[in-house]
Amino acid sequence: MAGIKSINLDGEEVYVFNSAIYIFESSAGNTLEVDLIVSEVTLRKFQDRDSMITEIELEDDRILSSFMFLKPVPGKLPRLSLFCELDPEESYEGVSRISEEHSDFPDIEAGISLEEIRKVEMPNEKITLKLNLPINQVEWLKEQKNKELNQLFKELLEGYLER
Repeated sequence: MAGIKSINLDGEEVYVFNSAIYIFESSAGNTLEVDLIVSEVTLRKFQDRDSMITEIELEDDRILSSFMFLKPVPGKLPRLSLFCELDPEESYEGVSRISEEHSDFPDIEAGISLEEIRKVEMPNEKITLKLNLPINQVEWLKEQKNKELNQLFKELLEGYLER
C-alpha cells in the first residue's frame, strides 16, 4: 500500500501528522482521495480554498502532481481532505482502492491527540478583554505596544496555569 512521504499545497510543504491516499471507486467514477491530519494553523490557512495545486511524494519516491479540490470532512482533529479525477497518464500502483459499497475508510485520527498537534504548532487567537481597572493602570496599558502586551499576558498566564 502506498503511503505519503511529503506533500506540497500550492507550493508550500505542509507538516502532516497522519495521512491516507486511496482511490475511491463509485458509480459516478473513480477519484484519487487524500486525507491529511494537519495543525490548526495549516487548516486555517487552506480550509477556505476551493482547490489547490498538490504535489504528493509517495514513500516509494514517486511524485503525483494534480489540481485537487478541497472537501469538508468532519472530525475531532484538524483535517484536510482533497480529491481529483484520476489522470490516465499516472501510475497509481500500490494505492489502495475503496469501493462505495465497502466504504472502509482509513482512520487517520487514531493515536493522535490535539495536544500532540499543538506541541508542534500552537495557533494564536485574538481576544478582546473588557476590564475594569484603576485609571493609572489603564493609562499604562494604553502606552504599551501590542507586542509587549501579548508577551506580558502570555507570561502571566503561563505562570498562573503552572500553579
